[in-house]
Amino acid sequence: MMRTTKIDSRPVLLLLFILVVASVFVGFGVPLVSSEGMVIRAHFVEGELPVGPEDAAWVTVSPMTLPLSGQVITRPVWPDPTARALTVRTLHNGSEIAFLLEWQDNTKNDRLTPGTFRDGVAIGLPLGDAPAFFCMGQLDHYINIWHWKADWQSDIDRRTARASERAREGVRTFEVIPRRVSSVEDLIGGGFSTLTTKEKQGRVQGSAVWKDGVWHVVMRRPLVSEEQENEAKLIPGRIQTVSFAVWNGENKERNGQKSVAPWFQLVIDPLVKL
Repeated sequence: MMRTTKIDSRPVLLLLFILVVASVFVGFGVPLVSSEGMVIRAHFVEGELPVGPEDAAWVTVSPMTLPLSGQVITRPVWPDPTARALTVRTLHNGSEIAFLLEWQDNTKNDRLTPGTFRDGVAIGLPLGDAPAFFCMGQLDHYINIWHWKADWQSDIDRRTARASERAREGVRTFEVIPRRVSSVEDLIGGGFSTLTTKEKQGRVQGSAVWKDGVWHVVMRRPLVSEEQENEAKLIPGRIQTVSFAVWNGENKERNGQKSVAPWFQLVIDPLVKL
């Protein structure tokens, strides 16, 4: 009598499921990230870091493209955001660290008026070594959030342009433009609806260009922390986690309605000793 061997079909079904999910992501234009590419490296360079996104120094850094998904953890959920991918480059010189973030956005939304919303991007860094929820942190496991805002950038750029006009031509204009110390708001998150603006702002600086339907945003901060409890530690030679979020104002995205990229590993190159 022949004995029949029962074959476990679960691995085959799992493989088929993974392939189907992968094909769906590709169909929507979401790039896939392999396990080898899950690490974002902050490359060590000597000298000054690039201040703006169009600096030639960024060309020397290999970009890392991260898939973005909708925020579906808390209400109002946002399962269908427009931003599908975020490209990240990062450099440090032992004194400062800089991130270049780029994503496709066919409309430039850099004014905040009733009924309109701003474009934006944020970096989340845990406070301490304990894991935290990637979106907004959680009670006793806070995160430091750097939130670049397109309208804040517009305020800074317009004020700079007005100052240049006055210096060059003596032209006086009466447009009221808010004074900003930075286009990046420095925040602490301890869970949904718990965002707190840090009292001291300007440690994280921003610079941005919108060109041909793509935002190019640079955020930079000194590596050494001034506040032991309320500022993310960024130490050369250290591995830590980092997360990201993107808002498209044209799609009426704000607050929790956004694209998100959960925790990735951030490796900050050790200092090179000559």
